[in-house]
Amino acid sequence: MLLSLVVLLGAIALAVTATRRAGLGSILGYLLAGAAIGPAGLRLVTDIGQIRAVSALGIIMLLFLIGLELRPHRLWLLRKALLGLGPGQMLPTAALIAALGALAGLPWPESLVLGAGLALSSTAIVLPMLRESGVLASPSGRDSFAVLLFQDIAFVPLVALVPLLSPGALLTHLPTHLPAHLPWLAAARTLAAVAVILFGGQTLLRPAFAAVGGARTPELFTATALLVVLGAAAIAEAAGLSPSLGAFAAGVLLSDSEYRHELKADIEPFQGLLLGFFFLSVGMSADLGLVRAHPLEVAAAVIGLIAVKAAVGFALGFLKRDTAPSALRFALALAQGSELTFVFFASADAFGVLSHRVTALATLAVALSMAATPLLFAASERFLIPRLERRTPPPPDLIPDTRTPVLICGFGRVGQIVGRILRLQRIPFTALDRSPAQIAVVRRFGGKVYFGDPARPDVLGAAGAAEARLIVVAPDEEAEVLAIVDAAKRHFPHLAILARARDRRSAHRLMDRGVTRIIRETFFSSLRLAEWVLEDLGIAPAEARRTIALFTEHDERLLAETHAIYTDEKQLIQTTQQAADELALLLDADREQA
Repeated sequence: MLLSLVVLLGAIALAVTATRRAGLGSILGYLLAGAAIGPAGLRLVTDIGQIRAVSALGIIMLLFLIGLELRPHRLWLLRKALLGLGPGQMLPTAALIAALGALAGLPWPESLVLGAGLALSSTAIVLPMLRESGVLASPSGRDSFAVLLFQDIAFVPLVALVPLLSPGALLTHLPTHLPAHLPWLAAARTLAAVAVILFGGQTLLRPAFAAVGGARTPELFTATALLVVLGAAAIAEAAGLSPSLGAFAAGVLLSDSEYRHELKADIEPFQGLLLGFFFLSVGMSADLGLVRAHPLEVAAAVIGLIAVKAAVGFALGFLKRDTAPSALRFALALAQGSELTFVFFASADAFGVLSHRVTALATLAVALSMAATPLLFAASERFLIPRLERRTPPPPDLIPDTRTPVLICGFGRVGQIVGRILRLQRIPFTALDRSPAQIAVVRRFGGKVYFGDPARPDVLGAAGAAEARLIVVAPDEEAEVLAIVDAAKRHFPHLAILARARDRRSAHRLMDRGVTRIIRETFFSSLRLAEWVLEDLGIAPAEARRTIALFTEHDERLLAETHAIYTDEKQLIQTTQQAADELALLLDADREQA
C-alpha cells in the first residue's frame, strides 16, 4: 500500500510537471502517468478499483466547490442556458452517435445506449481545464458549465432507464433497480432527500459552523467541512440521485454564508489531490492492448466521437450567435466522454445491453478523448483562437485640426491622471489610445480621447506631433511603449519624451533609446506606502521622510549606473549587492548625524 502510494505520487510529480511546463495543463499529465504505471504500462500499480473508489470523492468535492462559487441568484441566471443548451447539446449528439452506431450494424438498443453515454462530457476534465485557461467566467465557460450541470442531472434517469433496454431481463431486474411498481416510494425518497439537504443547509449548517469555529480548532472545522460535503453526497446517493448533485446543492446553500472562503480553503487541497487520482485511474483503465490489436477501429472511434461532439457544440454556439472564438471554446471543451460514461457503460454491460467488445472499445475511446481534449484545447488557444480574434482594425479617428502642446499616448490608468491634472491647469492636450473598449469607457465619463495606434507615424502626425512640445508615453504594455518611442524619435525628434516603464529592465530599454524622463509605474506609490509603514511602526515622520529621500536618491543613481551592465546578470547582481551594502552604511551615518 505504501509503495503504491509512493509510485502514484512520484508519477504525478514527474508527469504533471512535464505537461504543465509544456503548456498542456495538468490533466494530461495525470492521464499519461496513469497509463504509464497501470496494468497496460509498467504494471507498477494494478488495483484500479480501489483508486477509483477513493478518487470519486474528488468529483464530489469539485461539485461542492463549484456550488460554493455559484450563489443562488447566479444559478437562477443560468436557467436559460441550463434548460436550453443542455438538451440542445445532449439530444442531437446522442441522436447522431446512435445513428452512426446503427450504420455500423449495432442493434438499436445498443446504439441508443452508446449515443446517450457518449453525449455526456467530463465535469472533472472541463472545469479545471477552463479554470487553468482563465476562461471559466467567460460566456463559453458559463455555457459549458450549464451543459455539464444539465448532464449531471440527466445522468440519473439515464442509468435508471438502462434495464428497460435489457433483452429478456426487464421483469427480472426492473423491481430491484427501478422501483416502477412503487413509483410513489421512489418519488417520496427523492423529495425527502432534497428536503433534508435544503432544510439542513438553511437551518443547521450555519449554527454548526459557528459552534465549531468558536472552538478555535482548525482541524475540527476541516472535519466538519468534509462531513457536510460527504454527508450531502451520501443523502443524495441514498435517494437514488447523483452524489455530486447533493454536494453541489450543499455548496450552493453555503455560498452566501460567511464561512464560504474558509470552507473553500479547507476543501480545495483534498479536491485537487483526489481529482488527480481520478484522472490517474482513467489512464490506468485504458485498454492499450486494444489499440495495438485494432488501431484503425480505435482511431476512428476517438476521432468520430470528438468530431461529432465538437460539430454539435460549434453549431449550437453559432445558433446562439456566439463569436467564433467563443463557439470554438464551447465546442472543444465538451468534445470528450465523461467519467459518468464509465459508470453508465458498466451498468449497460451488466444488463447485457452493450456487448463486452463494444463496452471495451467505447470505454477506451472515452479515455483517449479525455486525454486528447486538453491537447486540442491548448492547441486551439495557442494557434486558432488568436487568428479568429484578429480583426482588421478600424481606421483611426479623424482628429480635428486643433494643435496642442501635449500628446498623451495610452489613456489608461496613468494617462488619465496626467490628463486630469492638465485639464485642471487648463492646458490643452490630445489623447490617443488603440483600445476601442478603453475609449468607449472614457467617453462614457465625458473624457475626450481619439482612437488610433500611436506607434504609427501618420497617426502621430494627424494628432499634431509636428507642432507639439512633448509626448507622454503611457500604455500598459512595454512593447507598445517602445514602439511609440521609436516612432517619435525617428519622425518627430524635437519632441520631449516622458515615458512610463513597468520595471527597471523596461527603464533600461528606454534609456537605450535616449529617453531620460522615465517614471517607473509603481515606484513612487511604493515609496509612499513604505513611508506610511515606517510611521505606523513608530518612526518619527521626519526620519521616515529622510529615509525615503535617501533611498530614492540612491535607487535613481543605481538605475543610471547599472544601465551599461543590465544585460550582464552576474555583474548586475554583484553591483546591486554592493549598492545595498552602501545604502545601509548611508542610513547608519544619517542616524548618527541626526
